[in-house]
Amino acid sequence: MNDRSLAVLTAVFISSLTIASVLASKIIMIAGVVVPAGILAYSVTFIMSDTITEVWGRKTANNIVTGGFISLAVVAVLIQISVALPSAPFWQNQQAYTSVLSSSSRIIVASLAAYLISQYHDVWLFHFIKAKTGDKHLWIRNNLSTAMSQLLDSVIFIMIAFYGQMPVIPLILGQWAVKLVIALLDTPIVYLLVHLLRDKKQNEAAEAI
Repeated sequence: MNDRSLAVLTAVFISSLTIASVLASKIIMIAGVVVPAGILAYSVTFIMSDTITEVWGRKTANNIVTGGFISLAVVAVLIQISVALPSAPFWQNQQAYTSVLSSSSRIIVASLAAYLISQYHDVWLFHFIKAKTGDKHLWIRNNLSTAMSQLLDSVIFIMIAFYGQMPVIPLILGQWAVKLVIALLDTPIVYLLVHLLRDKKQNEAAEAI
């Protein structure tokens, strides 16, 4: 298959991942549940990784997860450098800039650890279920792998970032509930992407004959 499709999905994965880390500085409320504003952008990464795993396989998906981790680490370092650099004398927004973009080392470590473990787990579980079901029941591996991986993500991030500072169980359950709803809603998108990509793959194979 033309690498352009994979490049596009990878670009969406990386951009959603990195912007989620920035958007997370705002806390929002959805149906009475407190969550970071980056939750929707981060959920997009699971759509992309599940689609890539389904069409290109586990090895390709793991390579993209690794690339995402490197991108997230680079973005975190560059943001911290930009915050630390002295501002121009006429620029008066340093305090607001710092409050929005600066994260504690504990938050940064929590984000990196939660991302790496949950994404690798998502790819592994998706591939494991596919080995049992073949090409059938995409909705099962999409939803089950995402649900379990999002739970891992919530537990790891909140335990590292907030344990000892606030009650963690309500935060974990609340965030996971919102992520589960998003995971159920994204299933048609995964089906559509996989269908389009497989059709494209078949057309390219036919043209090559």
